[in-house]
Amino acid sequence: MIKLTLYICACMVFLVFGSVCAQPAESRELVSRTDLYDGKTVVYEGEAIGDIMVRGDHAWVNLHDGSYAIGVWIKREAAALITHTGGYKSKGDWVEVTGVFNKACPQHGGDLDIHGESLRIITPGALRQEMVSQDKKNIAYILAGVLCLVMIVSLFMKK
Repeated sequence: MIKLTLYICACMVFLVFGSVCAQPAESRELVSRTDLYDGKTVVYEGEAIGDIMVRGDHAWVNLHDGSYAIGVWIKREAAALITHTGGYKSKGDWVEVTGVFNKACPQHGGDLDIHGESLRIITPGALRQEMVSQDKKNIAYILAGVLCLVMIVSLFMKK
């Protein structure tokens, strides 16, 4: 009787916490198996990239997980949690979104998207500090000097 009770408790714990610990879906999986995920709730995470495009009380956020970028349609308040979007000068926030995956969303012109229900910042983004190496600076100085010499020589050759 005790074993049966422990077995039932273990099953209950798995059912309750099993969905909470679900692994996020990867974009490759979502894109290659759209029929399987269409209309289902998915967990997807990636770097917020590009601009956050506010449209009324919702916003478009593009999330890139390293393979593909997927557009997420989410409430404006949730999108406002994102402080950095990825680009040349910054690394975007790494975000987890839970929402309904659409293979061909009728609301948004048949595009593949996720209608986000919740958004969570996993790792905040940051501005990138780009440092130019001293070697590259030295090469630029040398090339500038060579260019000046070529211009001077070409002026004397014309006279």
